Amino acid sequence: MIKSFRHKGLARFYASGSKAGIRPDHAARLQRQLAVLDNAVSVDDIPRSWRPHVLHGESESGHDVHGHLAIWVSGNWRLTFLFEGADVVLLDYVDYH
Repeated sequence: MIKSFRHKGLARFYASGSKAGIRPDHAARLQRQLAVLDNAVSVDDIPRSWRPHVLHGESESGHDVHGHLAIWVSGNWRLTFLFEGADVVLLDYVDYH
């Protein structure tokens, strides 16, 4: 179950469907990915086609992301998050340049 977000626009999209804080062309894919993450309890529940991988170090914004997971959205865009038990926390929507 998704418990917390880092990205306010993604949180708003998840709660209300508002596309104001995300790229509108990502909306359908993000909706599917959020539904899967909401039901996921481990990385094994995530489709391999989304290229899940473990992150190391810090994000561009200075957040420690060591041990977080990332999945591919489109192009350079990723969803990053951490499993805390069976819950998804610190869910972020990031453009890696």
